Amino acid sequence: MLTVIDPSKGTLLHEYPTNDAASVEQILKTAAETFKSWRETSFAARAGVLKNVVRYMRDNIETLAPLMTEEMGKPIKEARGEVKKAAWCAEHYAEHAEAYLATETLTSDASSSYVQYLPLGTVLGILPWNAPFWLAFRFLAPALMAGNTCVMKHDSHVPACSLAIAEIFEKVNGPAGIFQSLLLKSSNIEAVIRDSRIQAVSFTGSDKGGSSVASIAASEIKPAVLELGGSDPCVVLADADLEKAADIITLSRIINAGQSCIAVKRIIAEESVCEHLVLLLKERLAALKVGDPRKEGTDIGPIARKDLRDHLHRQVQETIAAEATCVLGGELPKGDGFFYPVTLLTNVEPGMAAFREETFGPVAAVTRARDEQHAMELANDTPYGLAASIWTEASRGEALAGQFAAGQVAVNGIVKTDPRLPSGGIKRSGYGRELGPHGIHEFVNAQQVWVGPATG
Repeated sequence: MLTVIDPSKGTLLHEYPTNDAASVEQILKTAAETFKSWRETSFAARAGVLKNVVRYMRDNIETLAPLMTEEMGKPIKEARGEVKKAAWCAEHYAEHAEAYLATETLTSDASSSYVQYLPLGTVLGILPWNAPFWLAFRFLAPALMAGNTCVMKHDSHVPACSLAIAEIFEKVNGPAGIFQSLLLKSSNIEAVIRDSRIQAVSFTGSDKGGSSVASIAASEIKPAVLELGGSDPCVVLADADLEKAADIITLSRIINAGQSCIAVKRIIAEESVCEHLVLLLKERLAALKVGDPRKEGTDIGPIARKDLRDHLHRQVQETIAAEATCVLGGELPKGDGFFYPVTLLTNVEPGMAAFREETFGPVAAVTRARDEQHAMELANDTPYGLAASIWTEASRGEALAGQFAAGQVAVNGIVKTDPRLPSGGIKRSGYGRELGPHGIHEFVNAQQVWVGPATG
């Protein structure tokens, strides 16, 4: 049984039975059988299915968005935006997959030689709770358009979201079996990964979970893409537009109550502007409203689970005990639900919890850097390498971008995921890429074809 607690109240929301062995078998069998016909469909036919999904999602935002608000506490205005973004992802691949996977002619000693991109089979997506619709479509849209079928094991805390996504394909009369939802606990997913009908795995989640999934997939010689955690640095140099930087840092840090892998986690400011930046951040962060995620005026909802809030509070308290300064927040609020106050920590040093660990919540940690070189050293002083950002004169920022040990870098802007651009990390933030042309190439067979006779 999957038990879901309403994070805004701390009370039981609903319970869902998990799939038994027979239903798991039927789901995998259907996916494998459907693949035989789905792989033969044209790009236009696949795109037609996804475009029907897009229309349904855009017409039913007010039905789909509240599912996220109820199950994991996403403010309703953000939840609506997530449904729209997920629909955009599906639309993007419906329109561009054929070009992304166009056959490439390569010169050799053959009369003709080329690479064609063919689907693999059924791809398993193992996904977290923090962006239930967006992460699902980031996985399924390119995989389906490449001709694969998809099975999704979503997080145990968002079963209603998981089933709703699968039901969309039923509502638009998509071919049965191209996309199905599994309701399983994480402890039961290993057998699915090992099943011979699963050809590849896409995992988004913690580095610990990614390590486990990767080892299982590797033992079965199956490809995997891992998008894991991040302790993403934002470097603010002395020549930055501090007002704009403060606006964007604030937005990045508090989206989804700070529960985002690519959110700014560590703010590294050059010494001469650090104090001013802290004042600007304090002003903006203090103005945000924490409260009921169902209300339109709420900026920050609850942390998704009690254990996650407890972990976040432990990180904050350890950082303060290590002599960081708490400018805002830092105390557990009274009352129901798993809310956490917007918190601003300064004088954060390497070795402190808020610097060395990923903080998943509305906690901003500011570290002072002596100069540009020191700032870059601090930015890369982490086992993670998902994303980074820098605020400075544009050409200087571009020149420094290559020095970040990160999969994506934003210069004078917010780090975000975009269907048109690849996203992913290095080091303990994972491997492989999602989105853009690179993402759809992860789960295809790049098949070389040599046609004789030889020409030389």
